[in-house]
Amino acid sequence: MKKSYTLLKKYFEENSIIKANIESFNNFIDNELKVIIEENKDIEPTIIPPNIDEFKIRLDNVWVTKPEITEADGSKRSIYPIEARLRKLSYSVPLFLEVSAHINGVQRESFTTQIANIPIMLKSKYCHLHGLSREELIKNNEDPDDPGGYFIINGTEKAIVNIEDLASNRFMVEKQTTGVSDYVGKLFSEKGSYKIPHQFEKLKDGLFYLTFTRVKRVPVIAIIKALGLIKDEDIMRFISLEDDAEVLINLYEFVDMKNAEDTVDYIAKKIGITQAREIRIQRMQEILDKYLLPHIGTGREDRLWKAYNLCKMLKKMIITIREEREDDKDHYMNKRLKMSGDLLADLFRVNLKVLIGDLLYNFQRIVKRGKFPSIKVIIREKLLTQRIYSSMATGNWVGGRKGVSQRIERLNFLQTLSHLQRVVSPLSSSQENFEARSLHSTHMGRLCTSETPEGTNIGLRKNLALMASVSQTTPEEEVLPMLQKAGLEVEKVSSGRKKK
Repeated sequence: MKKSYTLLKKYFEENSIIKANIESFNNFIDNELKVIIEENKDIEPTIIPPNIDEFKIRLDNVWVTKPEITEADGSKRSIYPIEARLRKLSYSVPLFLEVSAHINGVQRESFTTQIANIPIMLKSKYCHLHGLSREELIKNNEDPDDPGGYFIINGTEKAIVNIEDLASNRFMVEKQTTGVSDYVGKLFSEKGSYKIPHQFEKLKDGLFYLTFTRVKRVPVIAIIKALGLIKDEDIMRFISLEDDAEVLINLYEFVDMKNAEDTVDYIAKKIGITQAREIRIQRMQEILDKYLLPHIGTGREDRLWKAYNLCKMLKKMIITIREEREDDKDHYMNKRLKMSGDLLADLFRVNLKVLIGDLLYNFQRIVKRGKFPSIKVIIREKLLTQRIYSSMATGNWVGGRKGVSQRIERLNFLQTLSHLQRVVSPLSSSQENFEARSLHSTHMGRLCTSETPEGTNIGLRKNLALMASVSQTTPEEEVLPMLQKAGLEVEKVSSGRKKK
């Protein structure tokens, strides 16, 4: 017992209980902000002065400093959490951005501006308390045992609650009790601001159909052929089933489709695009590039990869129906936790789009009056700040989620720790969802098996286990070299691209 106690004591001395949340927030500031700015890098107004051929506003290089406060006289100085609590202020950092204007490809105006104030997590990398010793924390009027991991908005301590969600970009097949198809394959393809649901179904005619965005129930084989995998032999090889009768039935229906353009035209007609053939094909190709499996890519060069992935999904769907087994949605392998950094990234991404919309509106309004405005004048710094603060203060998040940010419970120290470790399921507490509420064997060591409320929220509001650690997302570019080191072989395919 003495050895166990020493080990546990040593573990908690070296590891914070909310280490994963702090890592998630640091990742948001260090990496996610850059990714979001990169997604919205070039802004092109639709209304520009008549004597200009091309006008672009470019966003570059985003960075933050340490928390500071602007006093009534305009002076700026550093602020510590205790002052923010006592003076009912927000503990935040200014977010700076380089903005430039390009007229006919030539840079004309370039400046650095503050576009927002971002609330900062206590004890994170950019907080003044980061790395301070017990004595230094006491000197700054902070509890040395306080774990941090929360925010201060208008003097109120707010915690962002972790949200448990189904893993995106993961194809899962489940049995349906209602509807035309006994089994349905579902996948949420997520990339940047895109989160697009895809649905596979097998209807009574024996054909497999795919539904996503505007495309409703279009045969999967037609989409595979439209993506450039034309030869039936290649499709059979990529599906690679021993008993391939079901695939043959699907291929037989579309045996006459010998080139990608005709197939794209067939799909365009099926979803009701009624323009001239060339425009029809172009619009349909845009839909396939942008909205079909965007996590694989959104360019022309990614079409074959999408076709290979659809073959793989079709194979899984056929095997699942044949063996009458479905994927376990409640297995923790199929779940992901959205922590503070991920949720703030979602919030920032949506509100940056609002800021860009406002910037464009102001620019175009002044251009209509015959003037040519300076961009410096039309960026409203307070717009983004107010929208972020509003969501943090009320808990109303993007995507219609409520209660994401909550006032921290301070009745006693253990309750505070419990609140910082909370994990909430997005399922409605008024519905039964028995399986989602029950204890799953994969919760062991990850979630506390006993800490959940009684009543309607039972099993939907959980808490991380004391020694649970949450790993951060690993970028795909880093995964491939690791797999190759472990023995994965990469070979060329006929398209000239690599096949894994």
